[in-house]
Order: sequence, then C-alpha cells, then structure tokens
Amino acid sequence: MDASEIAQGVGHIPSGLFIVVAEGEKQIDGYLASWVQQISFSPLLVSFAINSDRPGYDAITSGKSFSINIVGDHDTQYMRHFWSGYEQSPFSQIEHERFGENAVAINAAKSVIECQFVSKSKPGDHEIVVARVISSKVMNDESKPKVHIRKSGLDY
Repeated sequence: MDASEIAQGVGHIPSGLFIVVAEGEKQIDGYLASWVQQISFSPLLVSFAINSDRPGYDAITSGKSFSINIVGDHDTQYMRHFWSGYEQSPFSQIEHERFGENAVAINAAKSVIECQFVSKSKPGDHEIVVARVISSKVMNDESKPKVHIRKSGLDY
C-alpha cells in the first residue's frame, strides 16, 4: 500500500476541535488543535500534539497554567482566527475571561480546562505534551463538542 492508502483510515479517527491558549510575557496566544485526549484518571492528565513553532508554545511549556478551550457545535466563528496563524493576538477580537491562575476561557467555547505542563516528547513531527488538569468550567452547557473527521491522516 502507498502512504495515501495507509493514511486514509487514519484520517477517519474522530477528534474534537480545541483552542489551546497560553499567556506569555507579551500577549495571549492560542492555536487550533485537534489532537487532544485524556490519558489518565489519577492523576487527571490530558495530552495534546503541538509544533514547537505554534503561538504559546513557550508559555505552555514554562510551567504556568494554560487552557484548552473545547469548541462547541453552537458557535465556531472564533476558530477562524486560529486556522493559519496570525501576527497580532486575536484576543482583542474574541470575548474571553480569566480563568484559574493564568488560564483564559473563550466565552463562546463549550467548556474550558485549566492545565499545567508535566512533560513532553517528540515521537514524530509533533511534540506530545502531557498536562495535569487543575480545574474546568462549562461555558455553554447545551452545546455538544464539535467533532472533526479528516480526509486523510497525512494532513489536517
């Protein structure tokens, strides 16, 4: 089988859509993520994939708390700010609030999870970050998490 045939089934693995947000020294940054997963009950841990050039990477791995905003099916308009990167932080255009120690909750999200960096590894072209869940908040109770299915496991 060639790579495109092998990757077709991988693309069918469903995932959610998330905005991972961290506040650095200069601004609030975030990126659109689709590979987020709970990996432990005790302690409560999640993992997610990130490229080290993504906005907020240094703040996420610094040890300060950050947030994972779960995109709901009720409102996805704010995601467009994170699709292809940006020069200035989009948070001047997105309604948000402080959450926990240092995390940011996007008001239109389904829910938000405050996390703290635990470890990272780089098994392929993305790093896998493991983070401890500190707290969470439901922002839009009636909404369902937005689900994403890719056409292929070779790109987003």
